[in-house]
Amino acid sequence: MAKKDASPRWDRKMQQRLARGEAAALAELYDRFASLVHGLAHRVLGDERAADGITREVFVHLWEHPDAYDPKQGPLRSWIATLTNHLAVQRLRATETAALTEAGHGSTEELERKVRHASVAARADYIVQSMPAPLRAALEGAYFQRRDYRQTATDLGITEDEARRRLRLGLQLLATAHDAGTPPGHGGAV
Repeated sequence: MAKKDASPRWDRKMQQRLARGEAAALAELYDRFASLVHGLAHRVLGDERAADGITREVFVHLWEHPDAYDPKQGPLRSWIATLTNHLAVQRLRATETAALTEAGHGSTEELERKVRHASVAARADYIVQSMPAPLRAALEGAYFQRRDYRQTATDLGITEDEARRRLRLGLQLLATAHDAGTPPGHGGAV
């Protein structure tokens, strides 16, 4: 069963409501996506207050620029995640550059490595959160509980072949976290 917010129709209607200036639409978006936005920002920045600031920036951007999102390019959830990642990475670069300058040491290569690591970690979190529940359950059993595919099959009440399939697919999805530095979706976040 698909989530309501995964519907392209819902995405278009939400964008239209924002474009009309409906404050209730922004409140609905906030209720639905604030934890995703805050979680991704915190994963990149590692700072609660900075993540709060990025969360505010994302929703202000949505309110002030509702036409920046194009429903034809992909789901609103992915666009919001991409925007969040972009703003958080910008903030991390600015903060780290200032710290490097102030300390008088460090390098841009070190900064870029740190930014890349934070971005990949945030992407992996987003991928896991967005996975269908059966894939997520198989991966969580294998990773957190250190279960092999046979034990995972028993735990989930599925065949061993199905457990292997779910684990393989879940791991393939997670491997894409290293392929790009931003959450899935289209590149035109801002």
